[in-house]
Amino acid sequence: MAVQAVSHNPVQGWIAYTSDRGGTFDIWLYRPQDGFDFQLTQGLGAEFSIPYWSPDSRRIAFIGTNNVVHLLDTLTLTVARIDQVEQYTLLDWSPDSRFLTYVKNGRIVIYNTFSHNSSTITEPGASDVQWFPSGRELLFAAPDSSGNTQLIRIGTDGTNRRQITQNTDGPLHNVRISPDGTFALYTFPGASISIISTVNLATGTIYTLEGGPLAKNYFPAWSPDSRSIAYSATAYQEPNYYSLIQIDSRTGKNQRTLSVSSCFATPVSWSPDGDKIAYLSGCSDVESASQLWIVDLRKQKPVNVLSGDRITSLQWSPRVRRVPENIYTNSVYRVSFPYPAYWHRVSDERYMGPDGFFQVSAISAGDRIGDVCNSEAFHPLMPYGSSPRIVMMTIQNREACFIFPSSDQPAEMNRQAALIVRYPRPVQIGDTFYNYFILWADENHIRQMGGRLSFL
Repeated sequence: MAVQAVSHNPVQGWIAYTSDRGGTFDIWLYRPQDGFDFQLTQGLGAEFSIPYWSPDSRRIAFIGTNNVVHLLDTLTLTVARIDQVEQYTLLDWSPDSRFLTYVKNGRIVIYNTFSHNSSTITEPGASDVQWFPSGRELLFAAPDSSGNTQLIRIGTDGTNRRQITQNTDGPLHNVRISPDGTFALYTFPGASISIISTVNLATGTIYTLEGGPLAKNYFPAWSPDSRSIAYSATAYQEPNYYSLIQIDSRTGKNQRTLSVSSCFATPVSWSPDGDKIAYLSGCSDVESASQLWIVDLRKQKPVNVLSGDRITSLQWSPRVRRVPENIYTNSVYRVSFPYPAYWHRVSDERYMGPDGFFQVSAISAGDRIGDVCNSEAFHPLMPYGSSPRIVMMTIQNREACFIFPSSDQPAEMNRQAALIVRYPRPVQIGDTFYNYFILWADENHIRQMGGRLSFL
């Protein structure tokens, strides 16, 4: 199957959402800048699945069929199944996109998604565990000796446990740490009455947001700059419930209504630049949403971008922090592409750094690119392991394929992957004409370089 490369626009990103458009609930991707829409999984999702993006916008964690935690690579479309948890357990990625943390059976699990090892911290009754931006501490909710839920911070090694709140209002729900790690929000006391409060994690000072007319405020979400909160506020007008899409400052007293959804409540998600909010609508009575909408905070003109079938959740990808780049240009192979600025030249064709490498060459081969990709991937010396994965796609409007190594690739290959692209016109090097360009690079960098490849 040919798929389009998931290249991440630094501003608008992608919206991952859960829908049964394909007959079963699965994870889909929608790209707002051009309307490109793509089904990511096949029969792995569930009605309760919520997509959680890794900070580098490459992977999505979700709880799917049989309550299994899945890790989905949006580029290679590979899926790893790592654990089984309660349906609405919060999944949270570490700042470096390496670890996933969640609660299971009274334990905080810290799972290494690269080595597939995990460690645990025993915390009876814990919920909503999340990373501080430092990557060295966690925030979570847990009952104190009186049974009141409190917010607690703890080192990832289980040391330096500190209680932040002195809450006596009963259970706290939907605990979410701000992106900058200075505040947290939560809802209380339950579902029929749901009020949003925030807490300054340094001082313990609590602020309560005004919320909607019925005190039914759901799905609160932090803005990327940690200054505002968006949420769904249920309202009623005979004979139907509906919801207001509202935002407020983190200390309250600055409430604005941006739009209206026909649903009793809807999840909301901020764009990476903080200028837009995505939400669901298209509910009849109390049934599931069937529409995805985006509202611009400045224009306040909601736009319906997707319709049809049920949609149950959504999450906009985060802004990817760009590493300083140089542009590599090779007039012999007639290509250019970006690479990390701190890598150094080994030869005209090879550059290396502490975290990766690339090397360029060309191939003279037959007209079927599928055969060329297979020959490279399944070379007799098995440079990509015994079961490499080939992903066909288009780059610069030219036929291309990525080759990703399997787990048994020889260690000395340093996770080498490959990109093969058909030249616009055969390139003469010496006495030979070459019709394919090949880029070898480590698995973690090849997609960024290959996705922005240009022919000279």
